[in-house]
Amino acid sequence: MSNLFVHFRPRRRRSPPPVSRSAPDVLVIGGGAAALCAAITARRAGCSVLLAEQAPEPLRGGNTRHSRNLRLSHDAPTPFTHGVYPATEFWSELARATEGTADPALGHLFVARSAEITDWLIEAGVPLQPIAGGVLPESRRTAFLLGGGKTLLNRLYALAERLGVEIRYGCEIRDPVIEDGRLATLTVRLDGTSYPSTPRTTIACCGGAQANRAWLRRHWGVAADGFINRGTPFASGELLESLLRQGVQPVGDPRAAYLVAVDARSPADDGGIATRVRCMPEGIVVDAHGRRRHDEGGDTASTRYALWGQRLAEWPDQTGYLILDARGLRAAPPALYPPILADSLDALADRLGIGSATLRATVADYNAAVRAPTDERDDWHTVGLEPPKSRHAHPLIEPPFGAYPMRPGITFTYQGLAVDERARVRLAAGGVVENLFAAGMIMAPNLMARGYVSGLALSIGLVFGRLAGEEAARHVRA
Repeated sequence: MSNLFVHFRPRRRRSPPPVSRSAPDVLVIGGGAAALCAAITARRAGCSVLLAEQAPEPLRGGNTRHSRNLRLSHDAPTPFTHGVYPATEFWSELARATEGTADPALGHLFVARSAEITDWLIEAGVPLQPIAGGVLPESRRTAFLLGGGKTLLNRLYALAERLGVEIRYGCEIRDPVIEDGRLATLTVRLDGTSYPSTPRTTIACCGGAQANRAWLRRHWGVAADGFINRGTPFASGELLESLLRQGVQPVGDPRAAYLVAVDARSPADDGGIATRVRCMPEGIVVDAHGRRRHDEGGDTASTRYALWGQRLAEWPDQTGYLILDARGLRAAPPALYPPILADSLDALADRLGIGSATLRATVADYNAAVRAPTDERDDWHTVGLEPPKSRHAHPLIEPPFGAYPMRPGITFTYQGLAVDERARVRLAAGGVVENLFAAGMIMAPNLMARGYVSGLALSIGLVFGRLAGEEAARHVRA
């Protein structure tokens, strides 16, 4: 890893070559990190590869566009991570965070191969953030992308093109037909026309169903209408559903989703990590009627984002408001949207459209219950308040007062395709689809049917994208 940075010359945009309808050795469905790793790996193995990205070129890359870090095991310090993070510790934390739902065989394979990620990325021209720069918090577990997910995508797309991967944007793959344990055919939709295709091998890397409102309503009811999709609007889950109807073995829970609290003013799709609301411990959170429902100081780790996302999903109109006074506003980290400000609680309630008397009473009860710490082991807390605020319970008394409106932001869904240790898609009746592989979020529920740890999704895409590319190429050569 002596080369921390690889010189990159922006390429001149060229018109795409004419569409070839001949079936490739390997069809890769998707356009994010998993798809690119699979396409590059299969192409390096000598296969002809078509990468079908449903999004237009400016929106290519799925949720990888919004990624910033990856989790990897390492037995020695690296230029990008402190200390050591053994595979055994990684697996232990993964199993605990996912409440024992991670497939052990796939999990041990995953954490072992995560140790290869940084070398592969650097060799591919993807820059990582050196820890020597001092701009990031110390981390043993994750490495950060220099330039974020878009830089990773730009570098991998450039490499794929240089290697001769055929890339088609606005290209939708649908109507898979499985016969006798093989993917026999599927339909390609491109430039307003459709035609059948029979690739020798296919790798599904097209994500979950978080952008599919019909899917969400089917499993969440009307509450789904209050969700904001943080990522790509092209994660429709249509291919996933088609394959499940064809007898592929499902894994995970169709109703489960990874939700975090985001600003309610965020766009319906593609807002990314910048829309997250982060400073709940600095104030109180009330529902659309101005009432508190949970302890804002009960969890101050990064897990609080997901806790509040799940809570908001059960609230009236899936809406909450983080209420802060001037002290809390000063302590709050920068946010994408400015807080809604007012000189009094009554004026703030009017701006939010909630009852001023209820909000004023909620804040008064809270302030009356606040107690200062009595020694250095103690923290600001409430007494006799239900629900309590166990930590960071500073009174809300200093104007101006501010609020952040919040809704649940969906990042991904927790149902996917079951795969084996060669990334082959399993059949519910037993056996595998011998020429169908999967990588990325469409198979991630094998490793996380619930829960999450930072950097996990991108690492799953990178590791299983490479594995699926290797195995698809091996199948083609067999």
